[in-house]
Amino acid sequence: MPDPAAARGSAAGPPVTLDRREGPYGEIVLRRRPAEGDGADVLEIISNGTFLMDTSDGRSERLLVDAALRALPEERRAMLPSVLIGGLGVGFSLAHAVADARWGRITVVEREQAVIDWHHEGPLARVSKAALVDPRTVILHTDLLEYVRTTSDRYDALCLDIDNGPDWTVTESNENLYTEEGLAACQALLNPSGVLAVWSAQPSPTFADALRNAGFTGVTAEEVGVARGVPDVVHLAVRTA
Repeated sequence: MPDPAAARGSAAGPPVTLDRREGPYGEIVLRRRPAEGDGADVLEIISNGTFLMDTSDGRSERLLVDAALRALPEERRAMLPSVLIGGLGVGFSLAHAVADARWGRITVVEREQAVIDWHHEGPLARVSKAALVDPRTVILHTDLLEYVRTTSDRYDALCLDIDNGPDWTVTESNENLYTEEGLAACQALLNPSGVLAVWSAQPSPTFADALRNAGFTGVTAEEVGVARGVPDVVHLAVRTA
Protein backbone atom coordinates (compact mmCIF):
# COMPACT_ATOMS: atom_id res chain seq x y z
CA MET A 1 0.00 0.00 0.00
CA PRO A 2 1.20 3.55 -0.59
CA ASP A 3 2.26 5.69 2.32
CA PRO A 4 -0.54 8.29 2.64
CA ALA A 5 1.80 10.61 4.50
CA ALA A 6 3.97 10.70 1.39
CA ALA A 7 0.96 10.89 -0.89
CA ARG A 8 -0.54 13.91 0.82
CA GLY A 9 2.76 15.67 1.31
CA SER A 10 5.59 15.82 3.83
CA ALA A 11 7.46 18.40 5.86
CA ALA A 12 10.93 18.74 7.34
CA GLY A 13 11.81 18.28 10.99
CA PRO A 14 10.57 16.07 13.82
CA PRO A 15 6.88 16.21 14.73
CA VAL A 16 5.61 17.82 17.92
CA THR A 17 2.54 16.35 19.59
CA LEU A 18 0.00 19.10 20.32
CA ASP A 19 -2.75 16.91 21.76
CA ARG A 20 -3.28 13.21 22.39
CA ARG A 21 -6.58 11.70 23.53
CA GLU A 22 -8.14 8.31 24.14
CA GLY A 23 -11.67 8.02 22.87
CA PRO A 24 -14.23 5.33 22.07
CA TYR A 25 -12.37 4.48 18.84
CA GLY A 26 -8.86 4.51 20.32
CA GLU A 27 -6.08 7.09 20.30
CA ILE A 28 -6.33 10.30 18.27
CA VAL A 29 -3.34 12.63 17.98
CA LEU A 30 -2.76 16.11 16.56
CA ARG A 31 0.85 16.79 15.58
CA ARG A 32 2.74 19.73 14.12
CA ARG A 33 5.70 19.52 11.77
CA PRO A 34 7.90 22.46 10.80
CA ALA A 35 7.23 23.47 7.22
CA GLU A 36 9.80 23.37 4.49
CA GLY A 37 10.85 26.87 3.49
CA ASP A 38 8.71 29.81 4.58
CA GLY A 39 5.33 28.07 4.63
CA ALA A 40 3.09 27.51 7.62
CA ASP A 41 3.78 24.57 9.91
CA VAL A 42 1.98 21.38 8.86
CA LEU A 43 -0.71 19.97 11.15
CA GLU A 44 -1.47 16.27 10.90
CA ILE A 45 -4.00 13.90 12.42
CA ILE A 46 -2.99 10.38 13.48
CA SER A 47 -5.52 7.72 14.50
CA ASN A 48 -4.26 4.66 16.37
CA GLY A 49 -0.85 5.15 14.82
CA THR A 50 -2.22 5.52 11.25
CA PHE A 51 -1.68 8.77 9.38
CA LEU A 52 -5.00 10.21 8.24
CA MET A 53 -4.38 13.64 6.72
CA ASP A 54 -2.47 16.88 7.08
CA THR A 55 -2.57 20.52 6.02
CA SER A 56 0.28 20.31 3.52
CA ASP A 57 -1.86 20.27 0.37
CA GLY A 58 -5.64 19.85 0.36
CA ARG A 59 -6.17 19.64 -3.40
CA SER A 60 -7.84 16.25 -3.31
CA GLU A 61 -10.09 17.23 -0.37
CA ARG A 62 -11.23 20.25 -2.37
CA LEU A 63 -11.71 18.08 -5.44
CA LEU A 64 -14.01 15.86 -3.37
CA VAL A 65 -16.43 18.79 -3.01
CA ASP A 66 -15.99 20.28 -6.49
CA ALA A 67 -16.38 16.96 -8.29
CA ALA A 68 -19.60 16.21 -6.42
CA LEU A 69 -21.05 19.59 -7.38
CA ARG A 70 -20.06 19.17 -11.04
CA ALA A 71 -21.71 15.74 -11.17
CA LEU A 72 -25.09 17.11 -10.09
CA PRO A 73 -27.62 17.93 -12.81
CA GLU A 74 -27.51 21.56 -13.88
CA GLU A 75 -31.01 22.25 -12.55
CA ARG A 76 -30.05 20.87 -9.12
CA ARG A 77 -26.88 22.98 -9.01
CA ALA A 78 -29.03 26.06 -9.53
CA MET A 79 -31.13 25.29 -6.42
CA LEU A 80 -28.50 25.60 -3.65
CA PRO A 81 -27.93 21.85 -3.24
CA SER A 82 -27.27 20.35 0.18
CA VAL A 83 -24.13 18.39 0.99
CA LEU A 84 -23.15 16.00 3.77
CA ILE A 85 -19.41 15.80 4.40
CA GLY A 86 -18.33 12.64 6.17
CA GLY A 87 -15.33 13.51 8.29
CA LEU A 88 -14.22 16.98 9.41
CA GLY A 89 -10.54 16.08 9.20
CA VAL A 90 -8.30 19.14 8.89
CA GLY A 91 -11.23 21.14 7.50
CA PHE A 92 -10.28 21.57 3.85
CA SER A 93 -13.50 20.09 2.43
CA LEU A 94 -15.73 22.10 4.76
CA ALA A 95 -13.88 25.38 4.15
CA HIS A 96 -13.97 24.82 0.39
CA ALA A 97 -17.69 24.06 0.38
CA VAL A 98 -18.47 27.16 2.43
CA ALA A 99 -16.37 29.31 0.10
CA ASP A 100 -18.66 28.28 -2.78
CA ALA A 101 -21.94 30.21 -2.71
CA ARG A 102 -23.58 27.56 -4.90
CA TRP A 103 -23.91 25.18 -1.94
CA GLY A 104 -26.89 25.44 0.38
CA ARG A 105 -27.01 23.43 3.63
CA ILE A 106 -23.58 22.04 4.56
CA THR A 107 -23.57 19.31 7.22
CA VAL A 108 -20.43 17.67 8.58
CA VAL A 109 -20.47 14.40 10.52
CA GLU A 110 -17.43 13.85 12.76
CA ARG A 111 -17.22 11.07 15.34
CA GLU A 112 -14.11 12.33 17.19
CA GLN A 113 -14.82 15.06 19.72
CA ALA A 114 -11.11 15.85 19.76
CA VAL A 115 -11.16 16.78 16.07
CA ILE A 116 -14.14 19.07 16.60
CA ASP A 117 -12.36 20.71 19.54
CA TRP A 118 -9.20 21.26 17.50
CA HIS A 119 -11.26 23.26 15.03
CA HIS A 120 -13.27 25.25 17.54
CA GLU A 121 -10.51 25.93 20.05
CA GLY A 122 -7.25 24.69 18.61
CA PRO A 123 -4.75 25.07 15.77
CA LEU A 124 -7.07 23.78 13.03
CA ALA A 125 -9.18 26.92 13.42
CA ARG A 126 -6.78 28.49 10.94
CA VAL A 127 -8.46 26.34 8.27
CA SER A 128 -12.08 26.31 9.40
CA LYS A 129 -12.76 29.39 11.53
CA ALA A 130 -14.83 31.25 8.94
CA ALA A 131 -16.60 28.07 7.81
CA LEU A 132 -17.73 27.14 11.31
CA VAL A 133 -19.63 30.41 11.78
CA ASP A 134 -21.25 30.32 8.34
CA PRO A 135 -25.04 29.95 8.81
CA ARG A 136 -25.14 27.09 6.30
CA THR A 137 -22.78 24.94 8.42
CA VAL A 138 -23.93 22.27 10.85
CA ILE A 139 -21.44 20.03 12.71
CA LEU A 140 -22.81 16.73 14.03
CA HIS A 141 -20.81 14.75 16.60
CA THR A 142 -21.77 11.21 15.66
CA ASP A 143 -20.55 8.13 13.82
CA LEU A 144 -21.14 8.46 10.08
CA LEU A 145 -22.34 4.89 9.53
CA GLU A 146 -24.85 5.19 12.37
CA TYR A 147 -26.07 8.53 11.01
CA VAL A 148 -26.43 7.23 7.47
CA ARG A 149 -28.44 4.24 8.71
CA THR A 150 -30.80 6.15 11.00
CA THR A 151 -31.32 9.72 9.79
CA SER A 152 -34.41 10.87 7.94
CA ASP A 153 -32.45 13.76 6.39
CA ARG A 154 -31.74 13.73 2.66
CA TYR A 155 -28.95 15.39 0.70
CA ASP A 156 -28.02 16.20 -2.87
CA ALA A 157 -24.39 15.18 -2.35
CA LEU A 158 -22.56 12.91 0.06
CA CYS A 159 -18.79 13.49 0.28
CA LEU A 160 -16.92 10.87 2.30
CA ASP A 161 -13.38 11.21 3.63
CA ILE A 162 -13.31 9.12 6.80
CA ASP A 163 -10.71 6.55 5.74
CA ASN A 164 -7.60 6.27 3.61
CA GLY A 165 -9.96 4.75 1.06
CA PRO A 166 -12.49 1.93 0.71
CA ASP A 167 -9.65 -0.61 0.79
CA TRP A 168 -7.87 0.92 3.80
CA THR A 169 -10.25 1.77 6.62
CA VAL A 170 -9.30 3.58 9.81
CA THR A 171 -11.33 1.20 12.00
CA GLU A 172 -12.70 -2.24 11.18
CA SER A 173 -16.31 -1.12 11.61
CA ASN A 174 -15.88 1.40 8.79
CA GLU A 175 -15.65 -1.49 6.33
CA ASN A 176 -19.42 -1.83 6.63
CA LEU A 177 -19.88 1.51 4.86
CA TYR A 178 -18.45 0.09 1.63
CA THR A 179 -20.50 -3.12 1.63
CA GLU A 180 -23.68 -3.66 -0.36
CA GLU A 181 -25.72 -2.77 2.73
CA GLY A 182 -23.67 0.35 3.48
CA LEU A 183 -23.83 1.62 -0.09
CA ALA A 184 -27.58 1.02 -0.14
CA ALA A 185 -27.85 3.22 2.96
CA CYS A 186 -25.78 5.91 1.23
CA GLN A 187 -28.03 5.72 -1.80
CA ALA A 188 -31.14 6.06 0.39
CA LEU A 189 -29.63 9.18 1.97
CA LEU A 190 -29.40 10.89 -1.42
CA ASN A 191 -32.12 12.72 -3.29
CA PRO A 192 -32.83 11.44 -6.81
CA SER A 193 -29.85 12.20 -9.09
CA GLY A 194 -27.79 12.85 -5.95
CA VAL A 195 -24.03 12.23 -6.00
CA LEU A 196 -21.83 10.05 -3.81
CA ALA A 197 -18.15 11.10 -3.75
CA VAL A 198 -15.56 9.03 -1.87
CA TRP A 199 -11.93 10.04 -1.26
CA SER A 200 -9.25 7.37 -1.58
CA ALA A 201 -5.47 7.34 -1.26
CA GLN A 202 -5.34 5.03 -4.27
CA PRO A 203 -7.61 3.91 -7.12
CA SER A 204 -9.96 1.06 -6.24
CA PRO A 205 -11.44 -0.82 -9.21
CA THR A 206 -13.08 -3.17 -6.73
CA PHE A 207 -14.96 -0.30 -5.13
CA ALA A 208 -16.03 1.03 -8.53
CA ASP A 209 -17.53 -2.39 -9.26
CA ALA A 210 -19.26 -2.35 -5.86
CA LEU A 211 -20.85 1.01 -6.68
CA ARG A 212 -22.24 -0.34 -9.94
CA ASN A 213 -23.48 -3.50 -8.24
CA ALA A 214 -25.24 -1.33 -5.64
CA GLY A 215 -27.26 0.33 -8.41
CA PHE A 216 -25.34 3.58 -8.83
CA THR A 217 -24.83 4.97 -12.32
CA GLY A 218 -22.25 7.37 -13.76
CA VAL A 219 -19.45 5.65 -11.82
CA THR A 220 -16.21 7.49 -12.54
CA ALA A 221 -13.00 8.52 -10.78
CA GLU A 222 -10.98 11.75 -10.79
CA GLU A 223 -7.32 11.79 -9.81
CA VAL A 224 -4.95 14.28 -8.21
CA GLY A 225 -1.26 13.67 -8.75
CA VAL A 226 1.00 13.67 -5.70
CA ALA A 227 4.73 14.14 -5.22
CA ARG A 228 5.36 10.43 -4.62
CA GLY A 229 3.33 7.29 -5.09
CA VAL A 230 -0.02 6.68 -6.74
CA PRO A 231 -2.47 9.58 -7.15
CA ASP A 232 -5.23 10.47 -4.75
CA VAL A 233 -8.63 9.54 -6.18
CA VAL A 234 -12.21 10.72 -5.82
CA HIS A 235 -14.70 7.99 -6.75
CA LEU A 236 -18.02 9.37 -8.02
CA ALA A 237 -21.41 7.71 -8.44
CA VAL A 238 -24.94 8.95 -9.08
CA ARG A 239 -28.19 7.75 -7.59
CA THR A 240 -30.70 7.10 -10.32
CA ALA A 241 -33.74 9.38 -10.46
